[in-house]
Amino acid sequence: MTEAAIPVKIVPGSGGSTVFKVLGALSLSHFLNDMLQSLILAIYPLLKSTFFLSFAQIGLITLTYQITASVLQPLVGLYTDRHPKPYALAVGMSSTLTGLLVLAAARSYGILLLGAALVGSGSSIFHPESSRVARMASGGRFGLAQSIFQVGGNAGTALGPLLAAWFILPRGKDSLAWFSLAALTAIVLLWQVGGWYKARQVKRSRSPMPHGPAGGTIPRRTLIRAMLVLLMLIFSKFFYLASINSYFIFYLIGRFHLPVQSAQIHLFVFLFAVALGTIIGGPVGDRIGRKAVIWVSILGVAPFTLMLPYASLAWTGVLTFIIGVTLASAFPAILVFAQELVPGKVGMVAGLFFGLAFGMAGIGAAVLGRLADTFGIEYVYHICSFLPLLGILTAFLPNIQKSK
Repeated sequence: MTEAAIPVKIVPGSGGSTVFKVLGALSLSHFLNDMLQSLILAIYPLLKSTFFLSFAQIGLITLTYQITASVLQPLVGLYTDRHPKPYALAVGMSSTLTGLLVLAAARSYGILLLGAALVGSGSSIFHPESSRVARMASGGRFGLAQSIFQVGGNAGTALGPLLAAWFILPRGKDSLAWFSLAALTAIVLLWQVGGWYKARQVKRSRSPMPHGPAGGTIPRRTLIRAMLVLLMLIFSKFFYLASINSYFIFYLIGRFHLPVQSAQIHLFVFLFAVALGTIIGGPVGDRIGRKAVIWVSILGVAPFTLMLPYASLAWTGVLTFIIGVTLASAFPAILVFAQELVPGKVGMVAGLFFGLAFGMAGIGAAVLGRLADTFGIEYVYHICSFLPLLGILTAFLPNIQKSK
């Protein structure tokens, strides 16, 4: 059998129609969760001046948050694959709520790191479990379901800088506590989703289980190679995104002498583009194939990233919008591609890829912060502009063909 068209048995995720009510609740919860998390990134200039932090210390805050999320996510996913916990989503959001209040009350750098770790722990539960429930509610439209779920997070991430500029910066870090109301709203939503999840588990336990293996016929060597390629593509995507999410405000301030609030609006435009790209990537992957989307999303964005360090302010805005839309469309396609490679391990795969995404973003923030301290913030964007060229590795992915 050649790799040109490897058949894979795809087990339907729900056995029925797409449950948009559940997907909508997950997307809204993801919106609230990632909006709260993005507030941490958006108030970095405030934290830097309040606590007299270096770029390396700012990177360590991001690393603390991202590592607590990334290390735990695959373990959470693996455990809940075997022992489903319908109300784990609400528990995870409670950790995020606690971390938010700790950050608001922090009076030392160590307490800032503790708050970031609690927020990261909440994410480690939220993302793999939400991805699992989204697949359950997909009705077999896996790319669409992942896009609906993920776009909520991207939209929340985009809104964070605006809320920071309009509400937190004028009032100070303590005003972060008011956003605990958003976390409480998400807890209520996720408790309701947990009820649907539990009812579905009961229904499935009363139904006859399908016989035979859920997996396909991909050779082990091909599977390992494909997973390594996908992980490298995740590295390329999220290491580059770390340069924007953590340092784009400082880049705009340093190079174009923009005020903080104007720079945050530019960051919002980029993050809005990321949200738009996410909602496009999943359905397009359902229609034309996930590998084609990955090709365009990673390698196709390289010309624009290479131009960015030399662009004027006006062209910087245009290029970052194109980069955001194009690069973001990759993740739903990559995640569903991986879940189709390893069927029956939805939580573990989601945890692995979400965890790697968080880990790469955290490591990227720390490494790039050190580079910015040593060589200047503009140097970071010259180096990162080459990362999307790793998209050429997509050529080594198998062409998955669903079996009838």
